[in-house]
Amino acid sequence: MNLSYLSLIAVGAMLSGVVSTVCAEETASYSLETEVKLLSDLRSRGISDSLNRPAALVGVQLAHESGVVALAQLSSVSKKSFLGGDGQALLLATGYRFGNPEGWHFGVGLAAEQFPGAKFDAPHAIDLSAGAPTDYRRSRYDTSYAVLEVGWGALEGRAMNVISKNYRGANTGGVCAQLLALSVDPTNALKCYARGDHNSRGSWLFDLDYKIPVTDRTVVKLHAGTQRIKNFKEANYSDFSIGLLHTKWGAEWSAEYFVPRTKVRELFQVVDGAKIKAMDSKRLVLAVSKRF
Repeated sequence: MNLSYLSLIAVGAMLSGVVSTVCAEETASYSLETEVKLLSDLRSRGISDSLNRPAALVGVQLAHESGVVALAQLSSVSKKSFLGGDGQALLLATGYRFGNPEGWHFGVGLAAEQFPGAKFDAPHAIDLSAGAPTDYRRSRYDTSYAVLEVGWGALEGRAMNVISKNYRGANTGGVCAQLLALSVDPTNALKCYARGDHNSRGSWLFDLDYKIPVTDRTVVKLHAGTQRIKNFKEANYSDFSIGLLHTKWGAEWSAEYFVPRTKVRELFQVVDGAKIKAMDSKRLVLAVSKRF
């Protein structure tokens, strides 16, 4: 699936015009919002998806007064982090939100991450007699989730359960082979393979966010998250961040400091030419976004 940022913006603008016309003639039951965002680094749960480099994002969100919401979001990612891909990630989500925004509110839905063309081949076993990897298979990074949101005022909590076969390519080939390739000591990789062939369906991802208004244009955002990857405790980690969001000149400007706390760093490293780069480093990320 080859999509471009310009095409998604055009679709958003077209839908905006259609919805505006319908709402003007009938009732304002729908709202459509398009967002364009530039970032110094694209972080997903504290981990860089853009190889610690600048990235762009564009999204379209449609909300109905009944509580039904739908989202399409396209972002640029590193081809070295998501091997074989075209450097894009597409997020599609739909769900239902209800409750009082000032009090208790809830949401349920489904989401899917697509990384067009991205895939890798990796060994799912080790032949101990020959001392060599074997059983090479192809895996993809595409992931689907069931989502539950619970909030109270400015406090927002989210739990996501992986319902696809794998979480971003986390299986025996993706995890154990990464350890084998990048670890100085192969012990952890051999232990990983010794557990047998597994996928990561059923993994859990949790997030908690709290926004503190400072002025009518400035907000402090606090975040804490953790992920528990089924069958691969090596990939478990937590992430924290603190950010400052300010609205000016019709755009939102932000500065957010990310602090990932991983257990096995080799799983969060990417080979970039002759270098190995860490995607879990602490980093200040600057961003500007425009909604229309």
